[in-house]
Amino acid sequence: MHFSRNDIDQLDHIYKINLINSISGYKPANLIATKSKSELTNVAVFSSVVHYGSAPPILGFVLRPTTVRRHTFDNIIETGYYTINHINEAIVEDAHHTSAKYPKDVSEFDKTKLDEEYKNNFHAPFVKQSLIKMGMKFLQKINIEANGTILILGEITDLYINDSLIENDGFVDLMKAKTAVINGLDTYATPTKSKKLTYQRPK
Repeated sequence: MHFSRNDIDQLDHIYKINLINSISGYKPANLIATKSKSELTNVAVFSSVVHYGSAPPILGFVLRPTTVRRHTFDNIIETGYYTINHINEAIVEDAHHTSAKYPKDVSEFDKTKLDEEYKNNFHAPFVKQSLIKMGMKFLQKINIEANGTILILGEITDLYINDSLIENDGFVDLMKAKTAVINGLDTYATPTKSKKLTYQRPK
């Protein structure tokens, strides 16, 4: 099949978003959790977390336009802190339900079996059921003029990983953790096999 740019514009809305969200490939499945200054918590599924550097350790994620209230965005800007928590196979359904649009005063933690977990006086909650979780400090927001979305950059201040998942060289075995990935908007998968190659140098 061939879709021209004009063809894409003319597609049915649901067909189009399914198509375009699928073609970028498998995406990371994470829960981003926040808490407002008034102690209201929020947790939501995101598939756009990307590594932006190791020194300092920076991750970014994309938020849709704030033409409507975005509780995750509001809480991050208000407090400067949030957490990123890997979704694993056991919590996929509850994690996906956090995409439902609840009002600000209703916490998704209360509408799922996901539990808040607080560590070392960090302001935002972690997701207890996650095996890999990161405390994040907000660094920068970048407005993407092309479509009105916002790139949020944050620094990892705290990293918690189940001991059995880290290999001697620092590699984190996401398959052992049964970390999920997202295909499109609503299809989850758990990788089962990988091939680890050595660092490459010119021949």
